[in-house]
Amino acid sequence: MRTHRIAVIPGDGIGPEVVREGVKVLEAATTRAGTFRLEFDWLPWNCSYYRRHGRMMPKDGIEQLRAYDGIYLGAVGDPSVPDHVSVWQVILPIRKAFQQYVNLRPAKLLAGLESPLRHKEARDLDFVIVRENTEGEYSDIGGRLHPGTPVEMAVQTSVFTRYGIERVARYALSLARRRRGRVAVATKSNGLAHTMPYWDEVIRSCRVEFPDVDVSFYHVDALSTLFVLRPETLDVVLATNLFGDILSDLGAAVVGGLGVAPAGNINPEKRFPSMFEPVHGSAPDIAGKGIANPIAAIWSGAMMLEHLGYPEPAAEVVRAIEQVLAEGRVRTRDLGGTASTEEVGDAVVRALEHPRPVGARPR
Repeated sequence: MRTHRIAVIPGDGIGPEVVREGVKVLEAATTRAGTFRLEFDWLPWNCSYYRRHGRMMPKDGIEQLRAYDGIYLGAVGDPSVPDHVSVWQVILPIRKAFQQYVNLRPAKLLAGLESPLRHKEARDLDFVIVRENTEGEYSDIGGRLHPGTPVEMAVQTSVFTRYGIERVARYALSLARRRRGRVAVATKSNGLAHTMPYWDEVIRSCRVEFPDVDVSFYHVDALSTLFVLRPETLDVVLATNLFGDILSDLGAAVVGGLGVAPAGNINPEKRFPSMFEPVHGSAPDIAGKGIANPIAAIWSGAMMLEHLGYPEPAAEVVRAIEQVLAEGRVRTRDLGGTASTEEVGDAVVRALEHPRPVGARPR
């Protein structure tokens, strides 16, 4: 029986609460499968660690993580530590060091949920956002000049390389080939006169390798309207680091909210560990109340199973989530229910262990 070592970084706020339920479901899924094991190591790298040590993780944190098969992240961020410190000392270094150049964010309306969009059903809301995850607008090139003076200025430089664009474009095109064969590319070439025309040009050079995939280019503001008005036209959305970050939150909103939005930071070649996390942040306003929705974290765990090579257990976890949602009895407050974080996790485990057709009434 193969064992996979998983580094768990619960993080801050509601992170530990939702990750705890995610690990519970993953353990139930592995027991049910009986063909592999997950071994979890919990790492206390968060804002409390920063306040004690002056850094978000140890100096050799990246080297420690290198030995794992996957990374399971809860959330990072606390009002006591500036966001640009917490994010730039944990999430972004991990993404870049391990070449997790694909940020994969499904936007799918699960059974049992209603979209805030009128007249849109599950068949209308099933697309995925492929976000370039290691360069673009989130580069670390820049700084401040003349701080504290009337002429203070700040500069941050976007970085787009042919290598970086080609690899994420090919991933998106390959993914579309396995889905419905359409890629919508987010650009802003009418306003950003250098980087965005280059982004478009490199993607056009890649599309010739995929003649069976339909590729359309949209200015990002126009594309955002499609998320609301015509989401059924979307299949795979390919976006830069910044545009993908923003669009994926909009995608989460139209399928039920951030509480049901998973994400994977993926190194497709599997040369390095990939990292899986819910899209929502640490939500310090509800931390410790036991009311956070763990579905995004649980679904992110399912994405990790699929990446590790276990698509059937991954699909069973998603089906269990849908069974719980469709029954409608166990939901957190953000979905109109009264259940606690733990109660939702327990319900998903029960649905995993005792599967029924989605929508069937429990006996």
